[in-house]
Amino acid sequence: MFLKYLDQEAGFKRITSLFALIYCCIYLISCTDNQSVTSSTIEDKSDIQFPVAAKKPKELITHGDKRVDNYFWMRLSDDQKNAETPDAQTQEVLDYLKAENAYTDQMTEHIDSLQSLLFNEITNRIKQTDMSVPYLKNKYYYITRYEEGGEYPIYCRKKGSLDAKEEIILDVNKLAKNYEYYNVAGLKVSENNKILAFSEDTLSRRLYKIRFLNLETGEYLPDEIINTTGGVTWANDNKTVFYTRKDKALRAYKIFKHELGTPSTQDVEVYHEADETFSCYVWKTKSNKYITIGSFATSSSEFRYLSADDLQGEFKVLQEREKDHEYNASHYDGKWYIVTNTDGAKNFKVMVTDENNTSKENWKDFIPYRENVLVEGLEIFKNYMVVNERYDGLTKVKVIPWDNIDNGYYIDFGEDVYTAYTSVNPEFDTDKVRLSYTSLTTPSSTFDYDMANKSMELKKQVEVVGEFDPSLYQSERIMVKARDGEEVPVSLVYKKGYKKDGNSPLLLYAYGSYGSSMDPYFSSTRLSLLDRGVAFAIAHVRGGQEKGRHWYEDGKLLNKKNTFTDFIDVGQYLVDKNYSSSDKMFCMGGSAGGLLVGAVVNMAPDLWKGAIASVPFVDVVSTMLDESIPLTTGEFSEWGNPKDKEYYDYIKSYSPYDNVTAQDYPAILVTTGYHDSQVQYWEPAKWVAKLRALKTDNNPLLLHTEMSAGHGGKSGRFEMYHEVALEYAFLLDLAGRAGTKVKD
Repeated sequence: MFLKYLDQEAGFKRITSLFALIYCCIYLISCTDNQSVTSSTIEDKSDIQFPVAAKKPKELITHGDKRVDNYFWMRLSDDQKNAETPDAQTQEVLDYLKAENAYTDQMTEHIDSLQSLLFNEITNRIKQTDMSVPYLKNKYYYITRYEEGGEYPIYCRKKGSLDAKEEIILDVNKLAKNYEYYNVAGLKVSENNKILAFSEDTLSRRLYKIRFLNLETGEYLPDEIINTTGGVTWANDNKTVFYTRKDKALRAYKIFKHELGTPSTQDVEVYHEADETFSCYVWKTKSNKYITIGSFATSSSEFRYLSADDLQGEFKVLQEREKDHEYNASHYDGKWYIVTNTDGAKNFKVMVTDENNTSKENWKDFIPYRENVLVEGLEIFKNYMVVNERYDGLTKVKVIPWDNIDNGYYIDFGEDVYTAYTSVNPEFDTDKVRLSYTSLTTPSSTFDYDMANKSMELKKQVEVVGEFDPSLYQSERIMVKARDGEEVPVSLVYKKGYKKDGNSPLLLYAYGSYGSSMDPYFSSTRLSLLDRGVAFAIAHVRGGQEKGRHWYEDGKLLNKKNTFTDFIDVGQYLVDKNYSSSDKMFCMGGSAGGLLVGAVVNMAPDLWKGAIASVPFVDVVSTMLDESIPLTTGEFSEWGNPKDKEYYDYIKSYSPYDNVTAQDYPAILVTTGYHDSQVQYWEPAKWVAKLRALKTDNNPLLLHTEMSAGHGGKSGRFEMYHEVALEYAFLLDLAGRAGTKVKD
């Protein structure tokens, strides 16, 4: 249904957004260089015949309420879901998806050259030969680098010094050469630095096979483990790993223990998460002392731990799960430091307890609750604790010395509006914390901050190849009063000279679910929009967590419509204040953000010139009623369980698919992936078919299905941008900005 991300290394629950930051960096992007204005537009092609999906009415009755779904036949049957391969769909459905792709190709043929220019412009900004900032772990410096023309990363390391000889531990380009889609995840090296465990997905269903490589001989071990989440956790004996398997609904539900050299069929099950609303994962504490299992639902969590040296022992529960109690735990010096919302701490606080007395009655305040500060996570070092916080909607990083905990301080980044957070910090005995930093006009930057002398060193700023001058761009942060009086933050960026006269195009983006905060970030591909006079804005709507935990709770369950009305109110404000006009404004969102797009084009169709919905979660009622669909059961605390009539009625009142009506709609481009395990392809396909049957306008409605990809699109650092080029060519064509860039 959506992209939900769990940081297994830190053991802290995040949503994201991989969707929030990674997905947006992929999808919120770009345009062209010098290109003459096309002689025709997509709007001129209303005479081209679009595909017409067959209507096969199916009555769906819930709580005595009857829905008639004419396109239910596009869904996989139960037998097809249980087939050995996900390519089990009927030929009729495949033919329909291919017909929609052909129609989209025909409708956009006049902007093929623009798409090509966009693709080249986007990829030309990417440094061909690039390298990550090295980080030190267990006596080795680890580096990820790319070679010219290479689609995939090369993982390397150097022993003891950056001047040492490079060892290539994995060249993903070689592994991927025989696959249309290939993704590597979960790279972990054993404690003795001899064996690499990694996982691979060759279909984009997020079902990973774990493999092992002997780093001394270069030979692959015969051990292979299928149907996993991709995460691997080494015990301290250098021969045992823990991993998580998925069930048929792709829920992470069992933890196993595997010993190298033995068949995976003999692996020992160490934990089974029987509650279908929870998922479970396994990782090792930064102290290397404990193997930890975390069970997570949307608003509840539970941890278990076992000594990484006592593999025959039993996992102990740190604190039993409770309804609406979320916590995560970090181990240091005989204690657990716990980020928790217990005792009414809605925005979370930090507590501490002895490692041998872990139940909640033994927890004591370490950082007391502050109502206006959201605690998002922490990082443990030998001499310091570093806390990620959010105050007044902005990210903050706080350093607390262990020897003087009352003398904590915030790191000064020298800007008022930015996004900063702790990055990769595997080393424990160091005074330096690695930080990531970005803003709407500042490329992603990596800093090492010395906590002892309070100095900051820029290690790397992502290079924007070509002529990029940040002084040519301007950002704003404004507050928009929503219809119920709440103030919604909005972040905007545009090229200087952007005219607020109601005639300039603007792209409004939001996500607004799972408490995922859409912080301001830089995108080099977005420059192609800005350089053509298109402004970009992020509406920090309810459902995210930008203004604290209440901001999330006011945009979920029976408050979900606040997400949509916030977005509409922001759009109307931008029109009223002449940032744009309803004939120049576009909306965009992906996954749960695609749900937002589907809702707002139903509720306020006249406000938008066009809409782009990527992998949109639009068939909310039917999906939430079907517990065989991946991730459904874990979402009841986000959307509500429609088997309860109150939630059924409320979800039905906003579900985009169920609320398509006979009215004019803006131009719409919908993109999806055939192998998507988060939002099944049939949701956008059904939505488009129903829109075609009911809408009363001649505006373009396009569906593009990437037949070899899933939720995140194509793999490869360049190939992924073909779809982006389509999306932004569509926007620029409708906005009348398909021509040359605006002058500086």
